[in-house]
Amino acid sequence: MAVYEALARFYDSLTGDVGYEAWADYLERHLKKSRRSVRTVLDLACGTGTLSCILAERGYEVVAVDASSEMLAVAAGKARRVAGEAPLLLCQRMERLDLYDTVDACVCALDSINYVTDARTLRRVFARVFLFLNPGGRFIFDIDTPAKLRAMDGQVYLDEREDVYCVWRGDCGARRKVCALAMDLFRREGGVWLRETEEHRERVWEPEELEEMLRGAGFSSVRQYGALRMRAPKPGEQRIFFVAEKEL
Repeated sequence: MAVYEALARFYDSLTGDVGYEAWADYLERHLKKSRRSVRTVLDLACGTGTLSCILAERGYEVVAVDASSEMLAVAAGKARRVAGEAPLLLCQRMERLDLYDTVDACVCALDSINYVTDARTLRRVFARVFLFLNPGGRFIFDIDTPAKLRAMDGQVYLDEREDVYCVWRGDCGARRKVCALAMDLFRREGGVWLRETEEHRERVWEPEELEEMLRGAGFSSVRQYGALRMRAPKPGEQRIFFVAEKEL
């Protein structure tokens, strides 16, 4: 089964603690520091579109891209309720990004970059973002840190809602580059529970690797920040944000 095929309809209920408004606030702080006035924003790997819709409600023209048609189907329902201009939804893989025009900024949230597990593919992702970014534009994304992913090894996570029960199991040895997260999803259908399974794979990316790739793609400035903070990462951070800028 494809990643997010079973999870799509329950994703929002299982991630209700994300705090998307706070994420949007943080991303806007970086957007407002851009040397280019930001009007158009690409939300890469947009998922069910919550962040895309928040940014659209705040006045940005949003292009929302995701590889999962199931996640985009959920996003489409949200987009119809946006006051003003709704996000434009496109079903594309990140490394095959192909837009109708350039954008002033690109955001890629919630460790979506970790889901790109091959270095050559990730270089293509960065190159495609760079291609469609206007001069002076910013590319903002976050990753789960190596420490966070490796700490998941052997761990079991449970998440229960009224109509869904989810069990995650982590497998990420100290020397492995890819962390496998096996998921069993039990959903209520009338009086019975149905089981579906997915495996999510996240690459352990060292921050130095990503910075080298970004500069190789053409970004002239690359900075790292702590989780939802406007300061450099501290030891033990669970999440790191990258802000890469295309030369004006």
